[in-house]
Amino acid sequence: MDVERTPGRRGRVALGPAEDTGPVAAFARRLWELKRAAGDPSYDRMRDEFGALASKSALSAAARGRHLPSWETTWEFVRVLAVGVLGRDESSARLEWRGLWERAREPEPAPRRRPAYWLAAAVALVLAVALVLVFGGAFTGEPAASGDVSEFVGDVTVPDGSPIPAGSRFVKTWELRNAGSVGWIGRYLVRSGSFGSPDECRTPARVPVPYTAPGEQVRISVDVQAPPSTGHCQVYWKMADAEGHLLLPDDRAVFFSVRIVP
Repeated sequence: MDVERTPGRRGRVALGPAEDTGPVAAFARRLWELKRAAGDPSYDRMRDEFGALASKSALSAAARGRHLPSWETTWEFVRVLAVGVLGRDESSARLEWRGLWERAREPEPAPRRRPAYWLAAAVALVLAVALVLVFGGAFTGEPAASGDVSEFVGDVTVPDGSPIPAGSRFVKTWELRNAGSVGWIGRYLVRSGSFGSPDECRTPARVPVPYTAPGEQVRISVDVQAPPSTGHCQVYWKMADAEGHLLLPDDRAVFFSVRIVP
């Protein structure tokens, strides 16, 4: 990372990744510049005040340029700063940054490896298979349900930005599609974050997801109590099992965002 020394200050001030070190670093530099344009908030503030759903370490690593962040982390970085702080149009920002992210992830030539590395990899693979056979699949580095995929279809009720009278009740409904090969059984949407008015919209902690076979679409509703004061509130939800374990941790959360009016 480039640095500069500032007269009258001790230490060094980070300038962000150098763009000439590759496409990933150039992409990270753009994220870093966006953060500076938004007032350079801390990563804690991006999560706690602005509502970013990615972890602090993931947000920090995204602007460091060593590895390309996932699209989900990238969008949380961009959404809270470009849209939430700088007031960019959400659709335009998503289109622009998705294009930048796609270009940054274009594969680079793989480094050549010596035969010894291939031998070590083969030995590791044999050991992993043996462990799976011995322990019945309990030892694995892959998700338990690798075919589990959720796809957002659309808002059925209360589109984002809808005006809601202060103190009133409303029902928010989303439509999701099971785009994977795993049936959804005994699942819930759990509230996973929010930001907005001091007295934010009150909701249940979780709402049930009806059984949904692969390829089917399902509507999920939540009852919401609007706060008594004007402002706005935005509440995020992620899919979990009955014990509260997130089932699709890397997927972007569904949410509702409303304006609270007199």
